[in-house]
Amino acid sequence: MKSGHGHGHGHGHGHTVAFETSREGLRCLKLSFAGLFLTALIQTAIVFVTDSVALLGDTFHNYADAFTAIPLAIAFLVGRRVATRAYTYGFGRAEDLAGIVVVLLIAASSAYAGYEAITRFIHPADVRHPGVLALAGVVGFAGNELVAQYRIRTGRRIGSAALVADGLHARTDGFTSLAVVLSAVGAWLGFPLADPIIGLVITVAILFVLRDAAREVYRRLMDAVDPVLVDQAEAAIRAVPGVLDVTGIHLRWLGHTLRAEARITIDSSTSLVDAHHLTHQVERELIHAVPRLTSATIHPEPLPRDAIAAHDLVTHH
Repeated sequence: MKSGHGHGHGHGHGHTVAFETSREGLRCLKLSFAGLFLTALIQTAIVFVTDSVALLGDTFHNYADAFTAIPLAIAFLVGRRVATRAYTYGFGRAEDLAGIVVVLLIAASSAYAGYEAITRFIHPADVRHPGVLALAGVVGFAGNELVAQYRIRTGRRIGSAALVADGLHARTDGFTSLAVVLSAVGAWLGFPLADPIIGLVITVAILFVLRDAAREVYRRLMDAVDPVLVDQAEAAIRAVPGVLDVTGIHLRWLGHTLRAEARITIDSSTSLVDAHHLTHQVERELIHAVPRLTSATIHPEPLPRDAIAAHDLVTHH
């Protein structure tokens, strides 16, 4: 016997939750895209005024960060679709595919920033208007930090690891923008190499962001979850009267919602009707106890001494 949100009313509830969280995520992406794009446009104008390669690298990275909203938005829209007979788990994995695109965009911005910094080492040039350059760094920091706070807060509320990671990415971009201020100070002190040096520092910072983003995407693709969630799920199941033991718990993310599977041991004399009712109790407690969990499949098993014969039927598989 199995119980899941696909049984009865649950599937519709899960789809409604996914739709509402996707809508909130899309609203966040629209506003944060506008904020970052405006920041990058202001910095672009200042690049032409100052001819700073450090600012150019930071500006390009801000454009890349703004455009990461596009694959994420597409993923949120695709993830709204209901499951089909071909895609029986739905389309939540689209968010993980969008994560790969985000990683590639970050890698491209890192390569470009590094190329421009090395070119400036080979062909040095004076940075003009250091005061304006410092202002650009402050603008970049402010724009990124506002977007970072909004993305992280929304991502944690709706359970989107990709959105949280993108918010942390924006926060790191903000601190690299502050590095541009150091380039301005170097230019003001008559040290022209400060600009390409800061450009390389920004490139290294982007590489660290790339590493963290790639790790996060890898964990999602490999179905990794926080062990604390597993502990919460196990505790919730064991607290249900009638559950004698929990022999296996599996959690996985599909987009920004969780799915669960669990095997529970119950008394061998439990009737089919009572076992069915118990599995729904377990499912209900799991959904209440584990954040972002929208579906659970529960498999009841008799005590081990009574389950040997049944298990022998599938041992050869």
